[in-house]
Amino acid sequence: MPEIDLYRNVHMGQRARLFALAVGLGSADIAQRGTAADQAERCLAMTQELREHADHEDTFIHRLLRERAPEAADALEAEHVRLDAAFVALDERARALPTRAAEALAEAQHALYLALNEVISAYLAHLYVEETVAMPALREHASDEELGAVYVAFRASRTQEEALTDLRRMLPALPPPTRTAIVHDVVRAAGEQAGSTLAAVTTTLAPDQRSRLYEDLAVPEAWVLQESEHA
Repeated sequence: MPEIDLYRNVHMGQRARLFALAVGLGSADIAQRGTAADQAERCLAMTQELREHADHEDTFIHRLLRERAPEAADALEAEHVRLDAAFVALDERARALPTRAAEALAEAQHALYLALNEVISAYLAHLYVEETVAMPALREHASDEELGAVYVAFRASRTQEEALTDLRRMLPALPPPTRTAIVHDVVRAAGEQAGSTLAAVTTTLAPDQRSRLYEDLAVPEAWVLQESEHA
């Protein structure tokens, strides 16, 4: 049985979407109508998501970490100062972008791009500390049962729609065996709603990822048709 890792899968999803956001912002045709507002909204949505994620970790993971390994918890706190400042700077530039005059848009776009990459730089360092300092400390000082209870408590706190959003954000960034195992458990738990559940959780997968998943799961043809109708 693989070791419990409270960070790996969700962090892989976050990295993938942060990198995609940076590429999209850098290559956007900012002179096109609505593009500035769209790119600004994407950046603001990302910082909101990352702040909410930090709140979830504090509630369900880091409380245990502070109890069992306070030095590791202190290492995470040190990352928050740089992160918070980077989030604020990005939000300010994002809100300002749609208000810029046409002749100033290109420079404002690049300034936002740099602010986003500062967030990414700070956030990657934070993820690395969580994965290489916090998670080993949790494994050393907490039992598998306690770590499993963290998963259970977090899942119980999520609405059905929130849980679906979590999966859609994460699954495209995972390797096929991990993706298949997660979706298998979700579909099995859905009972008679298995087909519609599969359709709902796979909407963010690329066609080749979806085909591989269906092959690995041996998905019935009726489910494939249902997924097609759902899309």
